[in-house]
Amino acid sequence: MSSRITALRPRLAVPGGRITIEGGPFGVAHGVIPSVRLGAAPTRVQWASRTRIGLIVPPLEGGDVPVRIDEVPGETAFLLVGTLVATGVHQVDSPVVDREGAVYLTFSGSRGQQAPVSIYRVPPGGAREVFVTGLTNPTSLAIDLEGRLHVSSRFDGAVYRVDAQGHTEVVATELGVACGLAFAGDGTLYVGDRTGTIFRIPPGGEPAPFATLPPSVAAFHLAAAPDGGLYATGPTLSPRDAVYRVSEAGLVTTLTRAFGRPQGLAVDGAGRLHIVEALAGSSGVYRLDPEGQAELVVAGADLIGLAFEPTGGVIVATSDSAYRFPASAFA
Repeated sequence: MSSRITALRPRLAVPGGRITIEGGPFGVAHGVIPSVRLGAAPTRVQWASRTRIGLIVPPLEGGDVPVRIDEVPGETAFLLVGTLVATGVHQVDSPVVDREGAVYLTFSGSRGQQAPVSIYRVPPGGAREVFVTGLTNPTSLAIDLEGRLHVSSRFDGAVYRVDAQGHTEVVATELGVACGLAFAGDGTLYVGDRTGTIFRIPPGGEPAPFATLPPSVAAFHLAAAPDGGLYATGPTLSPRDAVYRVSEAGLVTTLTRAFGRPQGLAVDGAGRLHIVEALAGSSGVYRLDPEGQAELVVAGADLIGLAFEPTGGVIVATSDSAYRFPASAFA
C-alpha cells in the first residue's frame, strides 16, 4: 500500500502552532520517525504513529507552505501560515480593525507601567505606527457605531474614546479592573470588570451593573452577539472554563466548558463565534457551531485574541505579535 498525506489539521497556523498530518501508513518502527519538511527546512516531529504525525510550526514567512515527508515521495500538502502584521506589541485582549482596514494593537505593559506607546495603528498595507501615548495599562479595544476607537485601562478603571489624531477623552470611570469592551447594535457599551461584573453604559448614560460572572485571574473578554446580548469569557483557576452567553436582560447561560483557558472572542460576518484557547498544548482559534461543538481552525502558541476585517480576513494576535489570514481561509 502506498503512503498518502490526506489532511492537515488545522490547515491554518502561526509559528509555534501544533498541527497534525493525517494519512499513512507512515514508517514508524524501532524508534524511527518520519522526516518532515515545511518548505525547505527540516521540522522537528513531536510524535508519530502509522496514521498521524504531530509537529510544531517553526518561524516561517506567511503564505502557503508545502509540507512534505521524506519517506513519502510525491505527496505534498499546503499549510497556510499567517502573514506577520506587526510585532513588538503587548496584547492582553483582541485587536480591532476599523472600517478602512487599519489594525489597532496595544502595548499594555505590567500593572502600573506607562509604556512609551499605548496603542499602535497598522494602516492597510503599511507598517506599525504610534497612534496613542500616555495611557497606563491599555487593555481592551472596541470601535463604536460611528467608527471611533475606545480603549479600557485596567489600572485606571476607565474607558477612553480616541479621536482620529490619537487624542483621548474619558468616557466612563469607576469600572474596577476594566477589561473587555463590546458595543451592541444600539450603541450601548459593555465593559467587563474582571472582579466579577459586566457594566452596561447606554449612549450618553452612566455605567450600571448588568451581569455577574465568576472573577477572572486574567481578564474578561467580550463580544457582541448578532441577535443581541453578549458572549463573554474570563479564565479562572479551574481546569475547564465557560464560554458564556449573556442575554439583553443580563441573564447568564453557559454555551460550553470545552476550553481550559478561553480568551479573546470575535464573531464573523456569518454570525459564527470564534474563541481563542490559550492553554499550552491546545492553543488556537476555535469556531463554535450552534450545538456548542468546537472546531480548531488556526493553530498557534501564546494566542490572546482575534478580529475580523471588513473584507472577511482575520487578524490573530499573540501576546507580542499579530498575523493576518485572508478571507478565503475562513470561508
